[in-house]
Amino acid sequence: MRQVAAGEIGGLETLYDRYHAMAYALALRITTETGLAEDVVQDSFLGLWRNAGRYAEAKGSVRGWLLAIVRHRAIDAMRRQRAGVALGDESEEILPAALTLPDIWPEVVGRLDAEQVRRALTVLPPAQREVIELAYFDGLTQREISDRTRAPLGTVKSRMRLGLVAMREQLVGQNDGSFGIALPSSNGKKGLA
Repeated sequence: MRQVAAGEIGGLETLYDRYHAMAYALALRITTETGLAEDVVQDSFLGLWRNAGRYAEAKGSVRGWLLAIVRHRAIDAMRRQRAGVALGDESEEILPAALTLPDIWPEVVGRLDAEQVRRALTVLPPAQREVIELAYFDGLTQREISDRTRAPLGTVKSRMRLGLVAMREQLVGQNDGSFGIALPSSNGKKGLA
């Protein structure tokens, strides 16, 4: 990240090589469209490039930060798509040629750490899994989940909290505490597991 913040393209290439498959898998899971997922990933890495100076190592891992960017941009893309607004470039900034070359995506479906998350989701009771999937993959708010599932808002909140705590325990056990996804800590605030 220091290299990226300093404007060194090599740092971005390293991060892209390391995390693009995970980023694409998450974007595809949320958007369900390969083209839109590719756009979200490209937009996310450009956002990372432009905002690298804002990264704070003390707040979490690069992977967690990047995946949060991807998740938010994928949800935003889905909302824009529902509203009929096209994705567009946010600035007129001239980018290095290496950032404008076409990407090759066939390898993306390979090596995914997402399998661990999928396994953690499968151990949850169906009601907890449903609210987590609706929130994180469909981008719904807790109130929208309540409306869709016809469950009281308090029940949705409880299911989400219990499900995230169970996933955190599952993922920490699988990764010796090094998994970089934001999950609730024991004090109820978001933290990195």
